[in-house]
Amino acid sequence: MTDSPQAAAEALDAHAREIVRWHFSPDTGTPRWIDWARDAGWDPLEEVKGFADLLRFPNFDGEILRDEPHERWIPRAYQDRPFRIFETGGTTGMPKQRISWEDYKIDYEQFSETLDDEAFPRGGYWLMIGPTGPRRLRLAIEHLANHRGSSCYFVDLDPRWVKKLIREGQGPQAKAYMEHVIDQAVQILDKREISVLFTTPRLLEALSERLSIADAGVKGVFCGGTTMDPQTTRFLVEEVLEGRVGFVPTYGNTLMGLAAHKPLTPEDKFSITYYAPQPRAVLRVVDPEDSTKLVDYDAFGRVELTTLTQEFFLPRFLERDEGVRRRPCDLYPWDGVGEVRPFGASEQKIVEGVY
Repeated sequence: MTDSPQAAAEALDAHAREIVRWHFSPDTGTPRWIDWARDAGWDPLEEVKGFADLLRFPNFDGEILRDEPHERWIPRAYQDRPFRIFETGGTTGMPKQRISWEDYKIDYEQFSETLDDEAFPRGGYWLMIGPTGPRRLRLAIEHLANHRGSSCYFVDLDPRWVKKLIREGQGPQAKAYMEHVIDQAVQILDKREISVLFTTPRLLEALSERLSIADAGVKGVFCGGTTMDPQTTRFLVEEVLEGRVGFVPTYGNTLMGLAAHKPLTPEDKFSITYYAPQPRAVLRVVDPEDSTKLVDYDAFGRVELTTLTQEFFLPRFLERDEGVRRRPCDLYPWDGVGEVRPFGASEQKIVEGVY
């Protein structure tokens, strides 16, 4: 981890140059990006000198990930290696997909370095209550547990089904499904010694209505989900976890990896700030009307993601989230994102289901 904003910016510029050369070079590159460059009117291979030059790319159209053949996304250096296929998004219809080899392992091993060994002890057993199946989260959480010398139990759920039930006005069915998921988690917590729990804010609250999470032996909780405003965070920390369990909110997805949060202090008043795993991924908070422009610090804007790994290059993808642009901090000397919520949440009702 770099120790100053200037050093972080220089490291990001060097990394951006390296990754663009990798994906646009005939020797190592990705067919999709090599073909794109032929019609771009400029040469990323020669003209990208730093991260700022990536603003010359248009916002990436995520719809491409629904139907473009996977073979178009295989870097030449990865040819003939079988890959994993991960889905992203919890809505209905053809999902967006990306292929991957080792990124999820690297992402979560780096994230492991941010964890406190007392709240997230090495060894023992973990429990994940969340979507598994085609999502990378299941493999990622298990790898994180294994990396820390632990093994992991799973309770699966289908967020698409829950959202569909809610949209169709079938609230009782959605509630019954969530109770079915919680029933399974309660059984595991009763019969096994679980020290670490991963789930969503809504499911964590539902679980606490059935038992004391602290008394069940859980020492640390990861909580993944889009919306955790200060009121929700305070409720989870003080009421649900009784102030006795380590709490680590997470923000991530299949395209980015996993952003870490700045440890909460009294001055934060339970407002969470996330920091992308630079230089492998960069989050910017941009003007919704002009994504080339950053919003001012402490102002809301739309979240823009750029992913920069040898497996996957994704320039300037506009997420379905919005948040507050936050200043760098000592641990993470680059811009952060706070108060993350679905884009447009202040203007319309968003169905988040189990999240």
